[in-house]
Amino acid sequence: MSSRLLSVTFDARDPDRVARFWAGMLGREIVEDAGGVLLPGHETQLSLRFARSGAEMVRPNRMHLHLTSASLDDQQQTMSTALRLGGSHLDVGQRPEEGHVVLADPEGYEFDVIEPGNNYLAGCGFLGELTCEGTRDVGLFWSEALGWPLVWDQNEETAIQSPHGGTKVAWGGPPVAPKQGRNRQRFDLAPAGGYQQAEVERLLSLGATRLEVGDDGTVVLADPDGNEFCVRRN
Repeated sequence: MSSRLLSVTFDARDPDRVARFWAGMLGREIVEDAGGVLLPGHETQLSLRFARSGAEMVRPNRMHLHLTSASLDDQQQTMSTALRLGGSHLDVGQRPEEGHVVLADPEGYEFDVIEPGNNYLAGCGFLGELTCEGTRDVGLFWSEALGWPLVWDQNEETAIQSPHGGTKVAWGGPPVAPKQGRNRQRFDLAPAGGYQQAEVERLLSLGATRLEVGDDGTVVLADPDGNEFCVRRN
């Protein structure tokens, strides 16, 4: 059996503010829980959680979101909504001829508004992709960990997707920038059947590394690229 991806968690100095931004962007409700501020998704759209942290933003982040567009007007509307809600333009070296728009949310996390006609993200929904820095090995690890099939595996780039479809999770392949301390973004998992220890052992057998156990019993592991993730009790 495989883990269930509860959420992608982002550390934030002001989790309430950034949660309001993304709730407005995605049309979701805000739910406060023990892990922070949650924007619940569903089986085809990732849930996002924002957890309070004073950790400094260090670029490049290893994950960022891609939002899709149905038309140029739709892309412009998404960009306008983001700026109205407190987002900003971000220069990451993109070229003028590139069709996507790079923005940052109020916490400074970058995200892309993808141009219309992108066949790769067709049918993935508005939150089309979580794209990550990572090797092919880590893409294969997460495919096994979550039980999500590979939907892309070329030139050291990989992507997986829930069997139900929806948001893709992709890894861009080498070169991967060296880690600078603990990541401010991570996966939170729920163990299959509620058996946390058994699931931790399975993930270790797939290539994860044990890091620590939190006060609440959450087990923190690292994937083969050293990215931290959490396995919660239930």
